[in-house]
Amino acid sequence: MGPLIVNEIISQNTNYLLAFVIGIGFGFVLEASGFSSSRKLAGMFYGYDTVVLKVFFTAAITASLGLLFFSLFGWIDLSLIYINPTYLWSAITGGVIMGAGFIMGGFCPGTSFCGAAIGKIDAMIFIAGLFIGVLIFTEGYPLFEKMYMAEFLGAPKVSDSLGLKDGVFAFLLVLAALGMFWAGEWAEKKFPREEY
Repeated sequence: MGPLIVNEIISQNTNYLLAFVIGIGFGFVLEASGFSSSRKLAGMFYGYDTVVLKVFFTAAITASLGLLFFSLFGWIDLSLIYINPTYLWSAITGGVIMGAGFIMGGFCPGTSFCGAAIGKIDAMIFIAGLFIGVLIFTEGYPLFEKMYMAEFLGAPKVSDSLGLKDGVFAFLLVLAALGMFWAGEWAEKKFPREEY
């Protein structure tokens, strides 16, 4: 039963190897999907290209349904799955900063490395900005610590916060995704795709 490391099914070194292989596969899929193009990514915010929305909603549905079915079959213990702790104000602030960077630069951290790997200069500049931001945060941490640690909420699941069973939440997530897919198709027709 998973998780694999917690239950000592695989070693830490095997985990690193699997993470490396999965990372290469993820990068390959990003590039094959066109996510190394800042125009394609920015198109999500302007409505002319909603592939990003479709891919990530599909990933969320696949992961949530996969975990639910694995739990149902006894292949994974959901209580052992790590959930990042939530600090409300740092999450909101980080989301605003990353969202603004995404809109202005046309990349997120993962897609910027994908773009840099194929020689895109704008992606390399974005990565430089990313490292400058990390340096500012690291060196200025004493100034940010109080806000960073504010409003600790533990490690809540969205389903628990809404008082829903995991299966009901997954069903609603699928419905939301279908609605977003429809909205994405509508947006692409409403705001015609630019040639790039």
